[in-house]
Amino acid sequence: MPKRSTSPPRPLRLVCIGDTHGFHRRLILPPGDILIHAGDFDGRTLEQVDDFNAWLGTLPFRHKLVISGNHDLLFDRKPELARAHLTEAIYLQDSGVRLEGLNFWGSPVNSVTGWAFAVERGAQIRRHWDLIPEDTDVLITHEAPYGTLDKNDIMSRHQGCQNLLGAVRRVKPKLHVFGHIHGGYGRESAWNMTLINCAVVNNQRVLANAPSVVDLAP
Repeated sequence: MPKRSTSPPRPLRLVCIGDTHGFHRRLILPPGDILIHAGDFDGRTLEQVDDFNAWLGTLPFRHKLVISGNHDLLFDRKPELARAHLTEAIYLQDSGVRLEGLNFWGSPVNSVTGWAFAVERGAQIRRHWDLIPEDTDVLITHEAPYGTLDKNDIMSRHQGCQNLLGAVRRVKPKLHVFGHIHGGYGRESAWNMTLINCAVVNNQRVLANAPSVVDLAP
């Protein structure tokens, strides 16, 4: 009788991007298993959504996960129409999915008044963060947590959400992926988890940052 393999499962390669703002076709993506888009692909019109969806359809990832950001207005104002045209990815909106042995949760809510998915910080936005399950392995938000990769430059103030920080410390996902603050692009480790700001454009909306890659064991 053949021996059962005791080798650990192969890590999954996650390729993370966000804040593409219409530049998605100019990206050079490394190979991976799962593509994550953390919002602001510029889904304001049906034509923009269709173009983004068609591009997603050309990518060879086994799974593609997308959340909205504050610029993806059609998904906030006409959600059924927008979702019907995003057929090449799993769309998460205060919802989750289990893939390849990992639990993913995504939320587009942010605190930019007057734009898509805007929610006032404090009790209102906390209701959204309280939905994040305790067993979440990969958390995807558009908003940044307070104090981590949430400054547009070294001299500016922190712009992240303290309520989200509280949720991250409660849940302790293996990985937290976000964007929104373009100047905060980068990676940090804290509390035995990895935090990635994957915004690919800089403060001038110039495509300047490479996709973020992380290998994660199921």
